[in-house]
Amino acid sequence: MRRYLRKWQGAGGTRPLKPSVTGIAWSWIGSFVGIGAVAHLTFAYGVPMMIGSFGASAVLLYGAGDSPLAQPRNLIGGHVLSACVAVTVYFLFGRSDVSIAFAVASAIAVMMATRTLHPPGGATALIGVDTMQGPSFVLVPTLAGALILLAVALAVNNISKDRTYPYYWY
Repeated sequence: MRRYLRKWQGAGGTRPLKPSVTGIAWSWIGSFVGIGAVAHLTFAYGVPMMIGSFGASAVLLYGAGDSPLAQPRNLIGGHVLSACVAVTVYFLFGRSDVSIAFAVASAIAVMMATRTLHPPGGATALIGVDTMQGPSFVLVPTLAGALILLAVALAVNNISKDRTYPYYWY
C-alpha cells in the first residue's frame, strides 16, 4: 500500500518551461479565430456547430500544438471516432448514466486502438449520448467543426517563425 501511495507524489519530472509572451499571444489569437469561426457559423447561419469538447481541442491545438494529442490525425480521428461511438451507444442503449460512462470508456479504447487519442474526444462521446444525438452528429458539428479548427491551426500556428504545426500527419 505504501508503494502505491508513494506514486501519488509524482514521478519526479520537471515542470514545463513558461511560454513566451509571443507564444501566449499566438495561442490566444489561434483559439479566438478557431472558436470564433465555429461560433460564427452557429450564430450567423443557425448551423449547430458548437460542442464543448471543441474548447478543449483549442487548448491543445493552439496552446500545445507540439503535443502528440494535438496532431491532425488525433484531432480528426479522435472526434469522429468518438462521435461514432456516441451515436452507436445512444442508438443501442439510450441515454443513462451507464450508457454515458460506456460511451466515454469505449471512445477512449477506440482512440487508443487506432492511435488517435485526443482527450476532447472523450467529451465528444459524453456530449453525443447525453444530448441524444443521431448519425448527423458525426458530420455536423463534429467533423465540420474539427476541420475548421484544423484549418485555423494550420494557418495561425505557422505564421510565427517560432511555431510549427503539425509535427506529423500520420
